[in-house]
Amino acid sequence: MKLFEYEAKEIAQQYDLPVPKGLVASNAQEAKEAFLKLNQPCMIKAQVLVAGRGKAGGIRPASSDEEASKVAESLLSMTIKGERVAKVLVEQKLASRHERYISIVVDRSSKCFTLLCSSEGGVDIEQVAANNPEKIIRHKIDPLIGLQEFESRFVAKKLGYSGKQMNQVSSIITKLYQITLDYDAELIESNPLIETENGELIAADLRILVDDNSLFRHPKFLERMKTFEPDMTPLEVKAREKGLAFVELDGEVGIIGNGAGLVMATLDMILDYKGKPANFCDVGGGASEERIASALEIVLANPKVKVLLINIMGGITRCDDVANAILDIQKRMGISKPMVIRLVGTNEEEGRKILAAANIPSLNTMEEAAAKAAELVSKVK
Repeated sequence: MKLFEYEAKEIAQQYDLPVPKGLVASNAQEAKEAFLKLNQPCMIKAQVLVAGRGKAGGIRPASSDEEASKVAESLLSMTIKGERVAKVLVEQKLASRHERYISIVVDRSSKCFTLLCSSEGGVDIEQVAANNPEKIIRHKIDPLIGLQEFESRFVAKKLGYSGKQMNQVSSIITKLYQITLDYDAELIESNPLIETENGELIAADLRILVDDNSLFRHPKFLERMKTFEPDMTPLEVKAREKGLAFVELDGEVGIIGNGAGLVMATLDMILDYKGKPANFCDVGGGASEERIASALEIVLANPKVKVLLINIMGGITRCDDVANAILDIQKRMGISKPMVIRLVGTNEEEGRKILAAANIPSLNTMEEAAAKAAELVSKVK
C-alpha cells in the first residue's frame, strides 16, 4: 500500500526525521490559511499516489496567500495519470545546494533490506543507475542483527560527508530504517534529501510503501484502503474487504480457484484455448462456503463475464462445500450464465452428486474445463 506524501511526513515527524514544515489542504481556502500559518514562500504539492506528478505540473510555487489559493484550486481540479487530486500539501519552500537520494528497499534476491544511496538526487534512480552506476551506493543490511550505527556512518561517509553532516546523514538513515521496521515498509525513499544553504539535511520528499500483508497491524491505513485506493477497481476493493485475492482483467471467462498457483495455471490454460480471463480470484485453502459464495458474487458482478470457470482441488477445501456454495449463490442471484466446474480432491464424489442433482455437470481435468469454458464464450450473446 502506497502512502501519500503527507502521511509519510506525519510519520517522519514522530521519529524527529527532518522534513519541511507543511499543512494539508482539501480546498483553496484551506490552502490560503495554511500559507498564512507558515508565513513564507511555499510549494503547493498535489497529493497523489502515482509517480511523475512534478513533470505533470502537480508541484508549483506560491509566494502569497492569494497565489497559494489559486494554485491549490488549479491543482485540485487536476487528474494526474488517471488519479484525481483530492488534497494538496502546502509546504515551506527550501533552497538547496545539493540533492541526494536515500532509500531502504526489500531486496528479495538477497532476502534482506538494502540501503540505496546516491549523490545524485531529484531524478529517477533508474536513470542514475543507467547513466552513472558508479554513483549508486548499495549496502545490504543483515536481517539478524539489523542496521548498526557504524554502517550508517560508513554510508554517510561514502556519500562524501564528514563531521557534523556525517552524523546528520547517519541519523537520518537510522530513523528511516526504524520506520521501515515499525511500519512493515517494503520501501522508504527520500528523493531528494536536500542539503540547505546552511548545511542542514532535510527530506524534501518522502515515500513509503507498506506491505499489504501487514495492514492488520496498521488499522488506520487498512481502513483507508477500503475506501480509497486509486490503483484498484471497485470490485478489487470489495474483494479485499472480504479477504479475497482478486485482480480484475479484461476478458470474458470468470475464474475462481483455491490456491494462487492453481488460479494462475487456470488463466494460462484459458489463454491456451484462445479464451480471455476476466479475473484472478483465489479463495485460498480451507475456504468456507460463505467465502466461496462471496467470490462468486464478486466475479459475477463483472458485466463482462460470460462464462464462469470454477477450478477446485480439494485438500483442506471440501468439494461438497464448494458445490453447496455454488447452488446457494445460484439460487440467491438467479445466475443464468453458463458454469464450467472442475472438482477434484476431498469429497469430490459428494460434490459432483450435489451438482449433478441440480443438472450442473463437473469435469475431471483442468484442460477439459478450460477448453469447455473457452468454447462456451463464443456461444453466449
